[in-house]
Amino acid sequence: MVLLVSSSRHPDQWIVPGGGMEPEEEPCGAAVREVYEEAGVKGRLGRLLGIFEQNKDSKHRTYVYTLMVTETLEDWEDSVNIGRKRKWFKVDEAIRVLQSHKPVHAEYLRRLTNSCVPVCSPTNGKTPSSQVMDNNTPHCVVCSTQGSANR
Repeated sequence: MVLLVSSSRHPDQWIVPGGGMEPEEEPCGAAVREVYEEAGVKGRLGRLLGIFEQNKDSKHRTYVYTLMVTETLEDWEDSVNIGRKRKWFKVDEAIRVLQSHKPVHAEYLRRLTNSCVPVCSPTNGKTPSSQVMDNNTPHCVVCSTQGSANR
């Protein structure tokens, strides 16, 4: 299962949580911060799924990570400030949802399905707090952060 959030520009569309890096911030730290702000979850950063560039002339790279969810907040910054929502999807369903309006985000999730290494695993049999989930199903977030290619 993966967590998507509603778009701030198009609230009826789902997206992968993520955003930009602050000055002097590392991509992995920015990803953790962004997913906390946008999706209201905390967790352990997993592996880097990939680094994406929109085109060869782009000065920005998007770093995409997995995050093992260990805590789910009832209210979070973007839910309070802009009414952002979040929803758990099966990976194949999330790919279908993203394909029409965010094909690059769908590609992030394809990296999950094409991987031989387990992406996420249950946290010692514990479910993320404040949310009832199936303990047998890994729950993670794919989070992205954008930074300058010159870093």
